Amino acid sequence: MTANASAPTSDLTMRDWFFCGIGGSGMLPLALILRGMGAQVAGSDRSRDQGRTPEKFAWLETLGFQLFAQDGSGMTSARQVLVASAAVEDTVPEVVKAKALGCARVSRAELLSKLFNAALQSIAVGGTSGKSTVTGMIGWILTAAGRDPTIMNGAVMKNFVAADAPFASARVGSGGVFVSEVDESDGSIALYNPAIAVLNNVSLDHKSLEELHELFGDFLARAGTAVVNADDAESLALVHRASNAITFGFGKDARISVEEGTIAEGPTAIAATVIDRKDVTAYPLALKVPGRHNLANALAALAAAQAAGLPLEKAVQFLAGFSGLARRFDIVGTSASEITVIDDFGHNPEKVAATLATLKAHPGRVIAFFQPHGYGPLRQMGHELAEVLATRLGPEDVTILCDPVYFGGTVDRTVGSERIVTMIREHGGRAEYLPSRNDCADRIVTLAKAKDRIVVMGARDDTLSLFARDLLARLP
Repeated sequence: MTANASAPTSDLTMRDWFFCGIGGSGMLPLALILRGMGAQVAGSDRSRDQGRTPEKFAWLETLGFQLFAQDGSGMTSARQVLVASAAVEDTVPEVVKAKALGCARVSRAELLSKLFNAALQSIAVGGTSGKSTVTGMIGWILTAAGRDPTIMNGAVMKNFVAADAPFASARVGSGGVFVSEVDESDGSIALYNPAIAVLNNVSLDHKSLEELHELFGDFLARAGTAVVNADDAESLALVHRASNAITFGFGKDARISVEEGTIAEGPTAIAATVIDRKDVTAYPLALKVPGRHNLANALAALAAAQAAGLPLEKAVQFLAGFSGLARRFDIVGTSASEITVIDDFGHNPEKVAATLATLKAHPGRVIAFFQPHGYGPLRQMGHELAEVLATRLGPEDVTILCDPVYFGGTVDRTVGSERIVTMIREHGGRAEYLPSRNDCADRIVTLAKAKDRIVVMGARDDTLSLFARDLLARLP
């Protein structure tokens, strides 16, 4: 990794950084970027202490990261800066020790925004769904084009995975371009001032629609160029906030779109002819990832690349080489009896709906396993999620839920997965609830039959990938 010349390296690389939760999907790539710039970075993680995904933490140590138990022992000097999310409680040992030492504390978003806003050309990807995929697509297009971007992603980008980079959720480049997904769930999207702002969609997840309208509208208003989904009514309603906009989508009013009748879907790929309606140029695109939602993601990435100065023809050519992301409709394998296991990040209604639509575009029964990514989100979007799981699957399909992921803390756990199962049944769907994930695995193995598709869905838990691989190994 080489340092991004446009980042404020003189200030940031002279500090000693300590990441609380360094293995998290948002923390890990940021830590990699700082380390790639030459900074001293250490950290701790509850998952490491619990023995979860030990290979990830062993890899970080090979890169020179010093890792500690999450007991405060890593905080030893007032020179250190503690990087911790706003959700980290004051009782966490690192926070207690940092206060005692007088250490500065910053959030992940505050640190990331400093790097991002200092870039010569900054591209931010926002929206409720598809952020990681679009970020990965833009990053790959610009890398293939020789722009040497820095990329901050919440998922492992398969194009950058190597023997010495098995968890490649970040790339550090020297081209002065910074591509990052940005988060609206905690309001931190307000910290970013992008040259190019991509708005994929606006739908219920962590905040009310009123709050989202304000956050995303301001996001577009701050950008030099806004790239907006014309197929999403909530997004299109905000396009007037942008001073300059490029729209994308399947509709005839979108600038970057597809020619009618050219979409060809396969179980693991999708193709179409992409058209720029402004100058009426068209180019064939073949993607290595499946689903109409990924074709929509591709249109967003192509529009962003065009806004960054890359000709559409070249962007389409480079995007054909995009290999996808880990845990984004990630086909783990197929058993001897042709039962396919898919690992997927689907965790909110829109993401789950897109995954199920991709599965149901082809014949075969679906067994959908879902692990909610927390008790709070389950309360926020439980009704919508239950409706999706009930209505997007057929009468032969079944959904199986375990308890939400829980790593400790004081969250209210009174409303759980059993409520979702009840609502799925009320909507006419088939669903089962088993508190233990291991018991769910046993049930899935019992239910599975030849040519089924088993999809493992959920977020905030890296061990779901291991769960999916173990399931495959147990299937006939």
